[in-house]
Amino acid sequence: MPTLFSDRMTMRCLSLRLRRKQFLPSLLSLLTISILLLVCVKHSYITEPSHIGTDMQIIPKYNIDCSAIYDMDPVEVGKSLLIKKKDVVEIKDESLAYLTSNCTLFRKYRGYDNVCATEEEQDFPIAYSLVVHKSAWMVERLINALYSPSNIYCIHYDQKSSAQFISAMEGLAQCLPNVFITSKKESVYYASISRLKADLNCLSDLLGSEVKWKYVINLCGQDFPLKSNVELVSELKQLNGRNMLETSRPTPAKKQRFTFHYELKDASFEYQKLPVKTEYVKSPPPHNIEVFSGNAYFVLSRKFIEHMNASGVVKDFLSWSEDTYSPDEHFWATLVRLPGVPGEVARSKPDITDLMSKTRLVKWQYLEEQLYPPCTGTHVRSVCIFGAAEMRWLLNYGHWFANKFDPKVDPVLIQCLEEKLKEKQKLFQSVSLTCRKG
Repeated sequence: MPTLFSDRMTMRCLSLRLRRKQFLPSLLSLLTISILLLVCVKHSYITEPSHIGTDMQIIPKYNIDCSAIYDMDPVEVGKSLLIKKKDVVEIKDESLAYLTSNCTLFRKYRGYDNVCATEEEQDFPIAYSLVVHKSAWMVERLINALYSPSNIYCIHYDQKSSAQFISAMEGLAQCLPNVFITSKKESVYYASISRLKADLNCLSDLLGSEVKWKYVINLCGQDFPLKSNVELVSELKQLNGRNMLETSRPTPAKKQRFTFHYELKDASFEYQKLPVKTEYVKSPPPHNIEVFSGNAYFVLSRKFIEHMNASGVVKDFLSWSEDTYSPDEHFWATLVRLPGVPGEVARSKPDITDLMSKTRLVKWQYLEEQLYPPCTGTHVRSVCIFGAAEMRWLLNYGHWFANKFDPKVDPVLIQCLEEKLKEKQKLFQSVSLTCRKG
């Protein structure tokens, strides 16, 4: 229940926001703003209980005005910065495993029972391949943001994942009828063939599904959508059978990755094993294939996947790629350039860069302030983990998904993206004559 103190502090925070333009720029007024913001942040959780039942943690929700964050309101953005500087509590994987042990409670609490599909969505199901290994709640929030009863979702979890994470993923598949665990699982190692095989395992299972999906999109656990499902359906229809992904001529440095033989060897840090370059030069690619470079993520048509699954050329190229470095970053980029494939990108056509393809919006540290504004979160291996101050840029850039997000770095941004996506989805569904629930 709300307390008298929390009610007063809420009113004080609102009052501060209304009066902020009247403050004189004196040291005293600035100090007053800072102190009040800190107190507001301390009481910024909603009064919703922090547990369901006895052991159940739920997702923290902050009293933040997401429209003001989008509008770059200085006070609200400042409040979000103060929130993320606090010790953000990570919700443990076992809490999701516990919640999914009661599917009725889980579906009600997370709103799945209220999701419906418009006629347009029903006629255009989307398939997803989710290759994940940690942060169970982030995976659930990703699925929740994308969820439609007309879609189908394949989860591949790393065989090395914790028992708690695996239990949570199995729980999701048990509670949601259109979510399943892939029938074949890999121990995934960074930059090795296992990452590519994880997606291939899901793609194989998705082809065998009763759902006649039109396109497949692959995601990882730190991705998040920037478009609602209704918007994605509309965008995919406009592709008209074409595929969408990065595919460029490789630089000399990238060529090293598939010119030499690599061996998977033990590593002394987080990856456990890494492909290590040897002095042995590989034979040329089979069938005179010209290798292109890209990234691991794609938007591919069903016809393309069906063709790939039956192609001896593709199987030979996969076998040739086994001992390369990060084969998922050249495999898909090369396949879409093969003559005669559905949705072919002709070899003669110019490069398609990651900013030209709408599949995934990523900020590289060394390109900030050249191609895009600076990261307001933090960096991991030169990749930005986004902050709330980037919300407007993310939603307006035009991409469908972005990477990376982490609630331990900035919980406000994820909460606000969830809110905006649900608003848009409800708006589209409200004008639909038919909206069928799952």
